[in-house]
Amino acid sequence: MVKQMIAPSILSAQRLNLQADIDQAVAAGVDMLHIDLMDGVFVPTLSFGPAFIKDIRTITQIPLDAHLMVCNPEHYLDEVIAAGADLINVHVESTQHIFRLIQLIHAAHKKAGVVLNPGTAVTTIAPLLATVDNVLVMTVNPGFGGQAFIDAMLEKIQQLAQLKAQHNYNYTIEVDGGINDQTIQQCAQAGANIFVAGSYIFDHQIASQIQKLQQALK
Repeated sequence: MVKQMIAPSILSAQRLNLQADIDQAVAAGVDMLHIDLMDGVFVPTLSFGPAFIKDIRTITQIPLDAHLMVCNPEHYLDEVIAAGADLINVHVESTQHIFRLIQLIHAAHKKAGVVLNPGTAVTTIAPLLATVDNVLVMTVNPGFGGQAFIDAMLEKIQQLAQLKAQHNYNYTIEVDGGINDQTIQQCAQAGANIFVAGSYIFDHQIASQIQKLQQALK
């Protein structure tokens, strides 16, 4: 059975108190940190770059999950790899060369993930499913924290879980957006394994919020 993992999105953490927030999350037993790279083009928001991942790597050894919400992710890939990301998720909508990117990530001995926006069908990535380590389903529109969970994405998670079982694929299923102690249960029941939560964790008492998510998965 695949382990269920909680991955706080540090986009919602306090920028001027980031190390303290990360330390609290790690002490509470999270499994990885989710880091959003946004270029202001693929999504309207501008956020962290590869240098930020490198800085995070110096303060924690927990796995780092890099989510590339950028156009032409191939331009960022070498820096993200060198910065210390462990799992690199790339939007299928962002590049014409998704196979090549997955090959390059694997060649660097990193885990490769493919990301689906809410309006992108699972059939779009069917040829990739035998090769990727992770599929990230956006359960909100990408680019902004604090959005409400899109219920229709549960069917997409179920589709991915069914395809995985049917073909004996090895990918994990990650969900990002609107995750709280209710929606995490729905996603887990649908077949998700990795749960990204941002504002739910960092807008409140960090350890207690993480504990609520952990309890919801039991």
